[in-house]
Amino acid sequence: MARLRMALARYERMRQASSTEARKKDTREKIELGGLIAKAGLRYEKRAVLLGALIELGQRLKANDAERMRLAAIGAKAFGHDGE
Repeated sequence: MARLRMALARYERMRQASSTEARKKDTREKIELGGLIAKAGLRYEKRAVLLGALIELGQRLKANDAERMRLAAIGAKAFGHDGE
């Protein structure tokens, strides 16, 4: 019985560590995405406007590879290099 408790405790520690790493990764991604909003000069725009713009952009990008390439070039220039 003690072995089972120890195994369960070990499993719980591993599960929590995995969950912590996933949360850290998710948090880092959100920080980076927020940084992109700020870099684009949209920091003070209303959230509904930003979400609407992103939804529309997603639809446009699915339908138009040339638009994707054009916007990628603009973004690369803003980053100061040829890709990202």
